[in-house]
Amino acid sequence: MPMSKHKNIYNSLVEAKLNGDKLLSVLIDPDKIRLGQLDRVIHSSIESGIDYFLIGGSLIIHDMLDYCLDILSKSSDIPLILFPGNALQINQKADAILLLSLISGRNPDLLIGHHVIAAPKLKESDLEIIPTGYVLIDGGIETTTTYISNTRPIPADKPEITACTAMAGEMLGLKLIYLEAGSGAKYHVNEQTIRAVKDSIDIPIVVGGGIRNPIVAKNVLQAGADMIVMGNATETNPDVIREIASIIRNKEFSPDRI
Repeated sequence: MPMSKHKNIYNSLVEAKLNGDKLLSVLIDPDKIRLGQLDRVIHSSIESGIDYFLIGGSLIIHDMLDYCLDILSKSSDIPLILFPGNALQINQKADAILLLSLISGRNPDLLIGHHVIAAPKLKESDLEIIPTGYVLIDGGIETTTTYISNTRPIPADKPEITACTAMAGEMLGLKLIYLEAGSGAKYHVNEQTIRAVKDSIDIPIVVGGGIRNPIVAKNVLQAGADMIVMGNATETNPDVIREIASIIRNKEFSPDRI
């Protein structure tokens, strides 16, 4: 059965932000997740009513991207968004792609170089392209992303740098800001940083990395994240998806619930 294409994913992000609704995505790294784990994560995600699957990783060795997209598209109607680590991670079986520009770093390949290589293929595709400012924040360890990208993350205790970086991204025309502590981060992006960014820009804010439990998720949402992304935690404990989805569904992040 061919996968139905979801349209206007970015508009749905903007609408959710305007309405004060929070969104939940689950990140699938095709190179890390085992088949048994994938089934459990998909089942828990469907039951929890997550909003999107993000698919991709900094380093894909075993070429499981196409397989993961097949499984996900056959299992549910949840929109599939590519979260590419490089210009090769483009696949028509997804609905959209976050066209990531690593604006926290100074690596020209990740600011524009890979985009030039990918542009012809993206132009011919049916993918919805969402220009995204990708901002790495120090999460307490050196992650695969920081190593592969050859960039330094912004120090966690410098929210003003992150806010100015996000402002510059918005002024350059990027449509989304993704604050990332990195896969396996010891610490999530702190609330002070998220608030500083929220107070500085009008476009949606996505936060990922180190969100392992409902308490952290609630704090991140209260600080101003419009969407949170869960990754490593779901592979070891898929049930945490339901717990965090419940917080969003019951609006436990809302100020009047604090």
